[in-house]
Amino acid sequence: MRENIAGILSGMHIQVLFFGRLKDVLARDSENLELPERACVQQVLEHYRIHAPQLQPLLPSLAVAVNQEYAQTTTPLHDGDEVALLPPVSGGAPKSASSEPKRSEPKLLVHIQDDPILVEALLAQLKDGEDGAVVIFDGIARNHTRGRRTRYLVYEAYREMALAQMRELAQEAVQRFAIRDVVLAHRLGRLEIGETSVLIAVAAAHRAPAFDACRWMIDTLKKTVPIWKKEYFEDGAVWADGEPFPAEIAAESK
Repeated sequence: MRENIAGILSGMHIQVLFFGRLKDVLARDSENLELPERACVQQVLEHYRIHAPQLQPLLPSLAVAVNQEYAQTTTPLHDGDEVALLPPVSGGAPKSASSEPKRSEPKLLVHIQDDPILVEALLAQLKDGEDGAVVIFDGIARNHTRGRRTRYLVYEAYREMALAQMRELAQEAVQRFAIRDVVLAHRLGRLEIGETSVLIAVAAAHRAPAFDACRWMIDTLKKTVPIWKKEYFEDGAVWADGEPFPAEIAAESK
């Protein structure tokens, strides 16, 4: 009986994951945290506000995911949950909508991979006789940032959540724009200069919706999908700055 009461009083245990610059600041990528019963996301943020003062400047810009889904500060937690603290990802632009008709049964080729992205092989799976346009965004690792010479890049992700977000992004693009098929691939790990980091290709009957969809996808991916970039220079390394999360995602705005 005493053991049961002790178990109830001890509360619940969750696993907290850290990504990007949070991992550097805390010198770890995860930890187990004990919280009282009926705790919510807000209690996790308050814990780090008090016990990790070095994180305080970053807390207003974070998003939080619970079990790989973006969460609000009021989202309840349960024993065994996985909670991820997510710093902003890079880039972004406002969303746009389109009322043009949609094609049925789109082909959505979505990948997160550690190996090089084989651009031509992926594009070969996309082209079709019905298409009048295939618009491609091929993001590559460049050799400089803000006047500093870049040696190489390293990408990391909250992999399972990032893949799910990318699939949703591809599906939403098909719903928003008059496009047929989508390739969306992102590479993780170390990239040498000139290698492809992200590939987006959109097939459509007409060029205008293909251009619009491709631009919307890369802008949205860079703002909402949990993937981070660390740039290695000749004199050090830094995590790439990100724009603020959209209001519906940012933890502090809820």
